[in-house]
Amino acid sequence: MKNSISIFGGGNMGRAIVEGLLRAKIYLPENIFVYDVNPATRQALQEVLHVQTPETPEAAVKAAQTLLFAVKPNILPELMRSLAPKITTKQIVISIAAGITLAQLEGFLSTKHKIVRVMPNTPALVGEGMSAVAPNANLSAAEKEQVMQIFTSFGKAEMLDEHLIDATVGVSGSSPAYVYMFIEALADGAVLEGMPRQMAYEFAAQAVLGSAKMVLETGEHPGTLKDQVTSPGGTTIAAVASLEAQGFRAAVIEAVRVAAEKNKQM
Repeated sequence: MKNSISIFGGGNMGRAIVEGLLRAKIYLPENIFVYDVNPATRQALQEVLHVQTPETPEAAVKAAQTLLFAVKPNILPELMRSLAPKITTKQIVISIAAGITLAQLEGFLSTKHKIVRVMPNTPALVGEGMSAVAPNANLSAAEKEQVMQIFTSFGKAEMLDEHLIDATVGVSGSSPAYVYMFIEALADGAVLEGMPRQMAYEFAAQAVLGSAKMVLETGEHPGTLKDQVTSPGGTTIAAVASLEAQGFRAAVIEAVRVAAEKNKQM
């Protein structure tokens, strides 16, 4: 039980977590338990990933030292309350449900339980997720490190104070949608100039990928990297000026603010 994990929910995010754990060899397949209410989902996970698939959530709780809830926010409260008598204060409980706070999670269990609130994002599906990890006061340093290993297995993760979770929703949790819109708009511009659409998507997506990698790997301020591309009187500075005139920067800032505010209200 000590080196084992149970994941509740075998949907896209649950499966991405399982695949990350297997890829990083943090847990062996026989030590990963996935419960999903859908028998077909359980069967598929067992056949493809060779993990264990208990038939009841109670069996999943009993099987593992770490319990990770990857279910929808509207499902989590009832599920966790029903399992509360079975969950001990020695187990680590992790929730990735948007909008559900540590205080609420402690309300479902107790203030003595080891609880972690996490906000991942959908690029976890391709091993490039970004997760915000907010533990309560009951985890030891070793247990926090264990949780971080889980979420760095399918991308990057940062431990932070819970009050920053709302900002995280705006800047990384919801932002893949903004980026997809940007890629689509870039491609539309290229199509307008005569480029075939699939080629345009490839050029746009690779430009976004490469630019993000430059920020992460060089450590340079994004403004500095922008300046390196914008030659005096050139095409790029003309395009940047057009974006500024259309309110590009302000629109993005407002999108992050609105997403954060919505998360506070959930």
